Amino acid sequence: MDATVHVPASTLRAYDRFSLYNSPYPAHDAGCAIDLYPEDNVGRSPVAGVVRETRTVRAPGKPYAADEEYLVLVDVDCERSGVRVEGTDEEGLVARILHVQPAVDPGETVAVGDPLGPMIRSGFFAPWVANHVHVGFRRAEQNLHRAGGSLPVVADVDVESVSWNGIGTVVDVGDTYALLDSPAHPDPGERFVGIAGSLSGAAEAAAGGPSPANDTAENRIALDGGLAHYAAGGALGGDPSSAVAERTPVSFLGQRVGDADGRDVAWRDIDVVANGERITGLSLFVSLGPACGAKLVCPDREFEVGERVEVSLRESEEPIRLG
Repeated sequence: MDATVHVPASTLRAYDRFSLYNSPYPAHDAGCAIDLYPEDNVGRSPVAGVVRETRTVRAPGKPYAADEEYLVLVDVDCERSGVRVEGTDEEGLVARILHVQPAVDPGETVAVGDPLGPMIRSGFFAPWVANHVHVGFRRAEQNLHRAGGSLPVVADVDVESVSWNGIGTVVDVGDTYALLDSPAHPDPGERFVGIAGSLSGAAEAAAGGPSPANDTAENRIALDGGLAHYAAGGALGGDPSSAVAERTPVSFLGQRVGDADGRDVAWRDIDVVANGERITGLSLFVSLGPACGAKLVCPDREFEVGERVEVSLRESEEPIRLG
């Protein structure tokens, strides 16, 4: 990565979880935006600065969502925000904030954590995606309105990888998803964790075994993204600036699932199978809060709370790809 924007731990600790890659939209390509998932429905500012502009745009029509989306632009005060910029000047950095109906006006000064307005659920959301604040960063001279073009974002925290054997019990369900109780968070509220995958050179998990099979930190990464219903995901490590040196195979649950180029992972053609039947995919993220269990994306399949689920992966000639 060349120019990068580092979001501080002090900001990230205000949220239950975050994701850089769990989206089908170009704004998240190469981890160029971060989605922050709070406990409540208040859209708080992830940066300090001055509101530059607010804008209303049309969203895709969905029966479960609003048909309007909102963009809030904030001229970032990096020192007050705790934001660190590498590879470019801190002056002139603008934050692009989405999924918040603005209750602020241009010219207002905001601090980190100040309410910007209520979060909204627009047609850009898949039905299984929880409410969140989307944040990207650009230089003021860039086009601030188009979807793509933001700088890569680095979450300035250590992300630990937690092994998982693909087995869990359903603890929550929605119309399009089921949440499992495993893997369990080793230290809720204190450490950032993600479900573990492994890079080439690690001891490979046996089919149906934990991922990765070895207990050493070397070659372990935390997986981020929609596996594999979106085209790409991320490989996050303990060092906040860590990246895979070159294109490297990525394994998960005994299956080669993708190829890492830096921290970006291009998913291979695979199916996610739950109790013997294909589902849409797995939603992977980084968790600080207690709920770090695997999230099954399954709009065409029903699970019940208390049901035991075993997840496996297989190669596919016709994978489900939503973006």
